[in-house]
Amino acid sequence: MIVVTGGAGFVGSNIVKELNSRGVTNIVVVDDMTDGSKFRNLVNCKVADYIDATTFREAIRTKAFHHRPRVIFHYGENSSNNGSNGKKMLEANFTYSKELFHWCKDQGVRFIYASSAVVYGNNTTFAEGDFQEAPLNVYGYSKMLFDQYVVKNTDIRSPQVVGLRLFSVYGPGEQYQSSIPSTVFQFYEKRKSFKAIELFGEYAGVEAGQQKRDFVHVQDVARLNCWFLDHPEISGIYNVGTGVASSFHDVATEVASNFGNPEGYIKFISFPAELKGRYPSYACADISKLRRAGSVLRFRGIEEGIRNYLEWLESPEGLLR
Repeated sequence: MIVVTGGAGFVGSNIVKELNSRGVTNIVVVDDMTDGSKFRNLVNCKVADYIDATTFREAIRTKAFHHRPRVIFHYGENSSNNGSNGKKMLEANFTYSKELFHWCKDQGVRFIYASSAVVYGNNTTFAEGDFQEAPLNVYGYSKMLFDQYVVKNTDIRSPQVVGLRLFSVYGPGEQYQSSIPSTVFQFYEKRKSFKAIELFGEYAGVEAGQQKRDFVHVQDVARLNCWFLDHPEISGIYNVGTGVASSFHDVATEVASNFGNPEGYIKFISFPAELKGRYPSYACADISKLRRAGSVLRFRGIEEGIRNYLEWLESPEGLLR
């Protein structure tokens, strides 16, 4: 049996689908279905059971969860990068994760969890290691804190523990996540509504629209999670991205080209005052540690990834979202 927390969410549901593609169906999905629309992410999935997130956490906390899964993929987090309630953020992303981590350690269960590239903040170096983290908000702090806790409390006797620092993930299933959807999805919705795609203007020496991110397709993220499932001997914290940064202008052009005349539907707005000093102009994953671990997984580039995503958005499955 495999448990996927946040299994009805963005990355979690794609992990379920990747497992299904491998013939694995003995999957327990853990999630909070208060937003009932998330069920659509699981309509085409085969799972063995569904457990409410609160019920699952209480069972873990009280040692009343009597199953011993092969692995827990932990994607049941508060993913709101703009959240300001530090107490709730740390409760969801640190305390809950600690409880699950220790339960897995005690039971000998493998643990693969979502971290985030936001731990790097405004840094210009994006390699896993000491003193590289400088988060700009409490979400990033909650992720950094748990990564550090895992490192301090894992040893050679521990079962596999893997933290995946996700860069800018986009793709099928993101429309139901609690945080702001990817710029790829936002740009698509703008053009679909015949509205202009708005990009940030020049700020701090960065030209208009040239802020850059490492955009990684969610299906590649799911495949990498399953690569670690295939390699129980490998633990650690790893960046997850393509290793190539693309500008928001490049992404906007790629999305708008799907509708024709891309330049006519891109405009620049003044850089928001509330983001000054709190908005990184550049982020790109250093994936050399992942490659040294033995992963040769190919991450699709932004052109291929956006093309695949737009094809899905305009497919019968995507249109029913």
